[in-house]
Amino acid sequence: MPFFDYHLPEHLIAQHPAAERDAARLLVVHRAARLIEHRTFRDLPDLLAPGDLVVLNDTRVLPARLVGRRESTGGKWEGLFLRVSEGGLWEMLAQTRSYPELGTAFVTDTNLRLVLRGRTTDRHWLMEVAEEGTPPELLARYGHIPLPPYIRKGREEDADRERYQTVYANAAGSVAAPTAGLHVTPAVFARLRSKGIGTARVTLHVGLGTFAPVKVEDPTQHVIHAEWCEVTQDAVDAIRATKAQGGRVVAVGTTTTRTLESAAHYSVLPAPLAGEGKIHPFCGATNLFIHEPFEFRAVDAIVTNFHLPRTTLLLLVGAIAGSDLLQQAYAEAVLREYRFFSYGDAMLVL
Repeated sequence: MPFFDYHLPEHLIAQHPAAERDAARLLVVHRAARLIEHRTFRDLPDLLAPGDLVVLNDTRVLPARLVGRRESTGGKWEGLFLRVSEGGLWEMLAQTRSYPELGTAFVTDTNLRLVLRGRTTDRHWLMEVAEEGTPPELLARYGHIPLPPYIRKGREEDADRERYQTVYANAAGSVAAPTAGLHVTPAVFARLRSKGIGTARVTLHVGLGTFAPVKVEDPTQHVIHAEWCEVTQDAVDAIRATKAQGGRVVAVGTTTTRTLESAAHYSVLPAPLAGEGKIHPFCGATNLFIHEPFEFRAVDAIVTNFHLPRTTLLLLVGAIAGSDLLQQAYAEAVLREYRFFSYGDAMLVL
């Protein structure tokens, strides 16, 4: 059974980020030596080698959380934008008391009106929005930062608009942050460059697939939701050049890892080339579920935050670190009172 569950004292769940992004603690796991050491995130360039390549997910978090009421009764309502459906409706996770009928209208605390027009087979709501504009435009105007419920019960503060976003965020589309990247600063980028360590960008828009709970008894039988991702030719060229010269590809985050491995496993090329183990440009949906055993074709090391128990993210990190060593690392992190989850500290698995 892979490492999948553990006990975490509630006071270790970070409610705010570190005062400075790169001042977060960094637990370093050396796989070959089976050693653990304790550093800070700004030490990351010192832990890598010239010729390595750090790859980051440049997705931008949408203010995807909407809070409001039923127009007719005033009853409380809350929703999380997921995507636009094929019919142009907003697909949302939503909750309110009782079971609203189709045609029920809702108004947010920022005065956006939405009408329930249908439900998906997954019981997601399909909402018609009573205003013209793209989701990024409308959510920027009417939405709230979608903090996880374990952070202040999802209540945002002014600082969250900046801190729940990476400094290199570019392509809007996520409903949760790629949290390992929250620690990266311009100073870290500068030190990576000065040491001859390259960087590259990919994109995965974080959606339900990343944070949906695992409800089956055997976690490896969980069905993961698809998420859109892209690996460009520029990123592929950088990765191939790095590997050709003996450097390591260091993925910042589980979403970056899924994206790179999708590009290495899901090829649009003919079948004989698809299995050759090389990474190719990729753009589309991925439902790649990484767990032990797994053949990593692109990623050699990972930077990641500490993840919730019973999640696919924990299984992914276990696939690259090994379950036994990861369980030891988490026990050490709890003992040393690292800060956990989205606003918490980080881990580097080498």
